[in-house]
Amino acid sequence: MPAPSPAALDAPTGSRRRWTSRPYTFLVANAILIGIVTFATSMLLDRPVADPEGSFLGPSWVRLPVLCAAAIVLDLLPQALWRGRLDPARTVAAIRDRLRTHWTRARLQLVIVGISGFYVVYVAYRNLKSLLPLVREVKFDSELRALDRFLLLGHDPSTLLHDILGTGIAAHLLSAVYLAYIPLVAILVTVWLVWSRNIGHGWWFVTAQGIAWTLGAASYYLLPTLGPGIMYPWLTSDLTPNGTSDLMESLVYTRQGFLWHEGDYQGVAGFASLHTAIALLWALMAQYTVSSKIVRRIFWVNFVLTVIATLYFGWHHIADDVAGAAIAIIAFVVAARVTGHQLRRPKGEPAPESDPAAPSSA
Repeated sequence: MPAPSPAALDAPTGSRRRWTSRPYTFLVANAILIGIVTFATSMLLDRPVADPEGSFLGPSWVRLPVLCAAAIVLDLLPQALWRGRLDPARTVAAIRDRLRTHWTRARLQLVIVGISGFYVVYVAYRNLKSLLPLVREVKFDSELRALDRFLLLGHDPSTLLHDILGTGIAAHLLSAVYLAYIPLVAILVTVWLVWSRNIGHGWWFVTAQGIAWTLGAASYYLLPTLGPGIMYPWLTSDLTPNGTSDLMESLVYTRQGFLWHEGDYQGVAGFASLHTAIALLWALMAQYTVSSKIVRRIFWVNFVLTVIATLYFGWHHIADDVAGAAIAIIAFVVAARVTGHQLRRPKGEPAPESDPAAPSSA
């Protein structure tokens, strides 16, 4: 897939220009909506709204400012050290120059609103995922496994991949890819918000993230599953012990504690695969907003390996990955539209020099 020109991506036309004047509108509305649904569901089920990431940074009203401040420091500190060369006067001058040229009002708005909106959506998603077994007890693993075996001529995806790739070195390599996803979720939001040269790309990225996590939460309720590795544990019992298998075992124990009122949170839900959705969304965003071919290829390789890992470890059925890919594409396209980006420029329409509604920064 060739990368479109930046001019083609950053050119809102007609009614789309009103979105780019307030590119945070959809993100904020999405965060408010899923937040309300989460609190209402928690109240109806008499379950607290849990913070799945723990509270080592304190309550949310402390954590959000800390996250925003950390993003700014992560940008300013290397600039100060590199350009200041430990000289106080040069360091101050370097920080002032970076604040003037990069940390504009538009950039600060992107970082503060973007991180806050994403945080609300993500925490709401994790809580709605946690509450799933209390709302819908039915599971469709048997139907999706039958579909897997039909598509693969009587084979389960996990055991077929074990036969092809082996159960030793491949398990550790794919585990590293699968587990890297967890910290990358927050890291890449920060990267696109803080360091995207075009601020419009930051809005596009974080809005697409919000849509994907929201659709993911909805998909869990549409077709509840546990995943083949949990529903049919013998399918992955021959794997060499690894970090991903330890994670699966931990999630099983956490789920049992949640169902027996011994915990506030559980994280098991199979359909659709958000690993697949978010990994594909990263690759699409890189393809359309990053100029480096090497970086784009890294994201596409990560996507392919992530899909393989979801099946190899028994986290997901084939249908889960297909649905995850669909979520990514929908989130990508809708976010492009509501933030004023065109995926293709109409024939004969000249590419404008710049987009005043989506300002760029050095």
